[in-house]
Order: sequence, then structure tokens, then C-alpha cells
Amino acid sequence: MPPVPALSRSHDVVSVNDVRTSRAAVALTFDDGPHPTHTPMLLDILARYNVKATFYVIGQNVRRYPEILHRMVAEGHEVGNHTWTHPTLSRLGNGSFLREIDRTQEIVWRTVGALPATMRPPYGAITSRQSHMLHDQRNIPTIIWSVDPQDWRRPGSSVVADRMVRGAQPGSVILAHDIHGPTIRAIPAAIEGIASRGLGFVTMSQLLGWRQWGPRGLRVVSAPTSSFQRG
Repeated sequence: MPPVPALSRSHDVVSVNDVRTSRAAVALTFDDGPHPTHTPMLLDILARYNVKATFYVIGQNVRRYPEILHRMVAEGHEVGNHTWTHPTLSRLGNGSFLREIDRTQEIVWRTVGALPATMRPPYGAITSRQSHMLHDQRNIPTIIWSVDPQDWRRPGSSVVADRMVRGAQPGSVILAHDIHGPTIRAIPAAIEGIASRGLGFVTMSQLLGWRQWGPRGLRVVSAPTSSFQRG
């Protein structure tokens, strides 16, 4: 089996919470999936509204539900790296940290033929040193968020939707989780409310001003490249 390629260097981004842009758009992002029932329901909703999202997937879940990942990509969504086992990365040594990222890069590549271009750390827990290491050694920026509806606390669908709408502004990165039923039920109201404020929806790569993510849109090289440290 051929080795997994590495991302070529095409940016100078280390870590992002939101994007400074005049474009009236936000990135709707979902962590922790794919989930066998909730994620397909979410994909149905996104298709109905013609909204593209970014899914930060756990490698172990990709291995369990590859067909859901195929559907995400076929319907124009972006796939990001959310580690292999969802650990607290800030507590890991360098080797364990990179293995969590590399295993997920590999399973996504083997499943859909494209490499995640960004990574979100579980719980947002990552050190500045780790973010720079990931940037320098793997050419992968760390994506946090600027709008957190705290849906993991299960405050109710209407509360989750309202928090998303109130927090959204141009360049926002909106956090949600496609493993919670109430979150899925909140998405129609959230989409309609955000759209009513004149904001559209783009993938994370698009919000960053990169070309469309996907199997045909990635440049790869045979080995990691060196990079200029910034930030």
C-alpha cells in the first residue's frame, strides 16, 4: 500500500479562532463524528438548505462509519482532523501528539482520497508549542472557534440555535457537535437565523481564502516539507 502523502505548504497560518474578512460568511463546524444516526440526519438538513459545513472527525469513528465520510465529501463538505481517540492533546508528548494527528490523516486519506487541511484539538486544549510544531512539521493549522453554543451541556435546541445566531458575524467559526440529537434539531433555526442576518455559509478552507477542499483540490508531496515559523 503506498504511503500517505503529506500536505504541501500553501499557507502561513498557525492557529485560528476566527477570520478577519469583509466577506459576509461564517464557517459552521461540527466535532466528534461521524455518528451513525445523527450525522446522516444533519447531512439531510444541510442538503435541504444547501449549506456546506466542515466536519472535524475522530479517526476511530471514520474507521467505523466510512460510508458517512463518503457522503460528506460527495455532498461538498470539508473534513478536518479531530485526532484519533479524542485525547487532551496538551497532556501528550510530541510522539503521541503527532500519532493522534497522523493516524487520522491516514484513515481519511484511505477512505476518501483527500487529506484534512486543518486540525481542531479536542476541548480546544493545545499548547502554543504544539500548534507551532503541527504547523512546522505537518503544515496543518490549528482551528479553534469564536462562537461556542455549549451544546455539549444540553441546554436545549432553542438555546443552542439562539447562541449560534447571536454570536455569528463575518468570519465567525461556529462550534457544534454532530453527536447530540438536540444540536441536530437546532440547526434549521440556526441556519435560518444566521441567514436572516445576511450571512452565508462556507467551509473552513473557503473562509481562510484557500481553494475548495476535496479529493481533486489538494496538492500533496511525498514527504513533509520544512516551513517558516510564524506567530
